[in-house]
Amino acid sequence: MAPTTQCIYIDNNDAAPQLNGGVAQTAGTTTTPAAVQSQLLDADEFRRHGHQVVDFIADYYARMDEYPVHPNVSPGFLRRQLPEEAPLRPKPGAFAAALRDVRDLLLPGMTHWQSPRHFAHFPASSSVAGALGEALAAGINVVPFTWAASPAATELEMVVVDWLGKALHLPDRFLFCGGGGGTLLGTSCEAILCTLVAARDRKLAEIGDSRRIGDLVVYCSDQTHFAFSKAARIAGIPRENVREIATCRDDDAFALSPAKLRAAMRADADAGLVPLFVCATIGTTQTAAVDSVRELCAVAAAAHGGGVWVHVDAAYAGSALVCPEFAHAAVVAGLEAADSFSMNAHKWLLANNDCCALWVRKPSLLVAALGTDPEYILKHPQGIEDDDDVVVDYKDWSVALTRRFRALKLWLVLRVHGVEGLRDHVRAHVRMAALFEAMVKLDPRFEVVVPRRFALVCFRLRSPAAADGNEKKANDLNRRLLQRVNAAGAGAPYMSAANVGGIYMLRCNVGSTLTEERHVRDAWKVVQEQAASLLS
Repeated sequence: MAPTTQCIYIDNNDAAPQLNGGVAQTAGTTTTPAAVQSQLLDADEFRRHGHQVVDFIADYYARMDEYPVHPNVSPGFLRRQLPEEAPLRPKPGAFAAALRDVRDLLLPGMTHWQSPRHFAHFPASSSVAGALGEALAAGINVVPFTWAASPAATELEMVVVDWLGKALHLPDRFLFCGGGGGTLLGTSCEAILCTLVAARDRKLAEIGDSRRIGDLVVYCSDQTHFAFSKAARIAGIPRENVREIATCRDDDAFALSPAKLRAAMRADADAGLVPLFVCATIGTTQTAAVDSVRELCAVAAAAHGGGVWVHVDAAYAGSALVCPEFAHAAVVAGLEAADSFSMNAHKWLLANNDCCALWVRKPSLLVAALGTDPEYILKHPQGIEDDDDVVVDYKDWSVALTRRFRALKLWLVLRVHGVEGLRDHVRAHVRMAALFEAMVKLDPRFEVVVPRRFALVCFRLRSPAAADGNEKKANDLNRRLLQRVNAAGAGAPYMSAANVGGIYMLRCNVGSTLTEERHVRDAWKVVQEQAASLLS
């Protein structure tokens, strides 16, 4: 069950924080509209409430392990507890009352992504620097859609994406200092969509007939994140022209086969269609498979008509490239031949949601596809020229005009932790995942389905039915095991599953900032106990 309501303290008097969990309310007072307006950004009021929020979050993290990772609630549980309409007028102590509702109503119904026992998904990492950087950006609250709209915000973003790109060992041609450039977006879906639109417009210009958009074909594997097919639909690519190439366990552990890609492109070209775009992945969602970037780029370069854009989606595993041992040839070889690369710093590099970094070799292609002629109020001040080498207007690099000051928190994370600190963070999780994998291998009842990649272990309980070719019974057995593990009660881990190549497997991904070795060992103990109960 959730921690008691006294675990997270709230100052109900809207004064300086008192760690007493009291319930007193302030007496009502009469205020004029002008007085109310003056309090909307009153520095003293902000300081009082800010202390309350910081104490609230600090207590939440301190007691994180006391919450069940996944709530036992039914759809509609929260809507039934909240009023149907917003309050017409605030009551005295409204802020403290709202925080009490967060504590008593919202937190018990949350999946606690920061829990040290959350192993189900790729992480949504947090840190003090990341969280406070997010708060700092929210407090400053600028809208850096053009350089003129916020020069420092724009230039900090340019600096930070080059910093991060160098830390990830990206080729110089992706960086501003090497003729490319980067930006910070919300999600990988946005990054894929922006590059797909740039590739589409370039290809249609080459063909000289925009009406042939229905002939454009894009390629991925059946392990590519669904964000790619979603982006393709938004970009106007017909559903039937999205080629999801089948992978198999024996073909480099579910990686995209260059030979199959070559055959698919040749067949489409022979049918009069136009190969447009390949999405390669470093660290697929289900098994963290790594596509051969070099070979896929070679296939794309040799395709009929040429000009096939290759995007590398490294949403999860891109963070691991900060470590030299993961940035070796087997993972990123050939990356210099790709057209674009994206990764989510909010997944594993302590930057808090949301922070997707996108780099492109030729920023001019993004601007050509997504740029707009600015209205008068968006133009640069007199005397500032639109020099592409100096002035960047990030509104022309993405779909959105209004954009967040994401660079501030990422800059703060890099300043506070340094590149070596980020490496230590990633390596600690990889070591714990290797420990979990070793424990699985020591138990003859279990098998590791695919070799561990990064910090993800895919495993399953062996079944006599599988040996007889009855995968359905084997899959049902492991499905029941996952249900038992996630419902094991207080202190239970939260894991997920993948079904790849007809094989149902459990996924244990180590990535929470708060996870320690003891949590990994405890998780494996729960898995073993539930397996013993199930088999008996």
